[in-house]
Amino acid sequence: MADNEIFLPRFGAVCGVVLALSIGVPGAVEAFTGETAFTSAVIGLGTAFGAPAVLALHGHQARASGRFGAFAFAANMLGLGVFTGVAFALNLVIFFLEPGAVPPLTQVVLKAGSLVFVLGSVLFGVSMVRARVFPAVPAWGYGISFVLLAVFAVLPDTPLSALVHVACAAVLVWLSTTVWSARPALA
Repeated sequence: MADNEIFLPRFGAVCGVVLALSIGVPGAVEAFTGETAFTSAVIGLGTAFGAPAVLALHGHQARASGRFGAFAFAANMLGLGVFTGVAFALNLVIFFLEPGAVPPLTQVVLKAGSLVFVLGSVLFGVSMVRARVFPAVPAWGYGISFVLLAVFAVLPDTPLSALVHVACAAVLVWLSTTVWSARPALA
């Protein structure tokens, strides 16, 4: 058994937990403090861990999810790539601008990027539910909570948006734990 058969899924699982913490902890804090420069920075920088996490999730279910799963993974990776940029911009650039300073075209692009992320998240969530490799609750939770995360990302922060951040974190930790604890197939 090659070292990467163990290392890469576990690396992705760790990235999933780090991503979860970078979403959930600031989200929980923001429920009480509102968005701050620190919480915004943690969320914005944490998005870097999304691609390895999703790659590990797909790798865990790739055989069972088939052709649709591969398509859903591709759509999710594209959406995640765009939304990583959106989340980075929202949390590390736009947060520090004066209200109304974002040009209309930029606002449209940010919303379009969020839509691509929503479509990819829905498809990948459906592929997880169909493949039945992950427990049902986090599989459904992925498709639902990340759609809500994208919707709330472009709205003013509320306690409900903080709850969505915490739900996304819980889903990611559960899915990542499933990947981590899986036994690699013997060659």
